[in-house]
Amino acid sequence: MRSSIQLLLAGLLSLPIIVLPAMADGAPPSTGLGQAWPNAADVSASPHYHVYVFERLGVRYVQVNDLNGTVHGAFAYSGSDIMGLPIGVDAARLATPTEPLSAPPATGTTAGEIVYRDASVTISVQPQADGTALMQAVSNDCKNPAECSVHFQ
Repeated sequence: MRSSIQLLLAGLLSLPIIVLPAMADGAPPSTGLGQAWPNAADVSASPHYHVYVFERLGVRYVQVNDLNGTVHGAFAYSGSDIMGLPIGVDAARLATPTEPLSAPPATGTTAGEIVYRDASVTISVQPQADGTALMQAVSNDCKNPAECSVHFQ
């Protein structure tokens, strides 16, 4: 009986050695999108937001949460193709180069801030006086700003 317990403990102690290389490969997680506190690194460029990156099948997903964990919105992108996702309390206030925001900003719009940037995309958030936020994502490989800019209409 004692040898089987020792064998079990030895097996459990060796488990982290097997699991760590898989977690240490640096790739973003593929699950957790939409969660308030996903098991992913916070990669926010702003002290006012939490930003989480996920990846699956070559598509990256970037989720923006406030400091309380409320999901405000998310974008998916592959290369220069960017799409707003129907996730978060501000999902109706997302803008991309191909999906301009259709509703006008609330009065008292404050200046936006960049919350995430990588080689492909930049995401910014503009808090509104009514407590909502406008979020926009633009491609970083744009050669003609007139074609790629995001307009809040």
